[in-house]
Amino acid sequence: MNELVTRVADKVGMAPDTAEMAVGMMLGFLQREADDAAVARMIESIPGAPELVARFNGEGQGGGGLLGGLMASFGGGVMALGQQLMSLGLGMGEITSLAKETIKVAREHAGDETVDTVVASVPGLSQFV
Repeated sequence: MNELVTRVADKVGMAPDTAEMAVGMMLGFLQREADDAAVARMIESIPGAPELVARFNGEGQGGGGLLGGLMASFGGGVMALGQQLMSLGLGMGEITSLAKETIKVAREHAGDETVDTVVASVPGLSQFV
């Protein structure tokens, strides 16, 4: 298990396998919705993040992955991601903690400028991170 998943599991208080899926879903959402160049830099800079995205949310636009079809059924946007994460049994407090810890780790690896570009490019995301 990578550093990001371990930190999220510990900080949010969730099982490591759930944290792994949730982080993969969140990063996959960002890959689809955020500024392409900035999110690519961010994901590549976090150890293990590209593998999580590929495993749990497919790669690129419309990727399959384990849960790729689930995301399509919810539509798009931050609210759709919330619904997807709730389907894992997470509550709003856990989702907010997940988002904040994921962004915190991203800042440590990719830097503030890159992460700020990612967050600013997704409508509504800033209120959760």
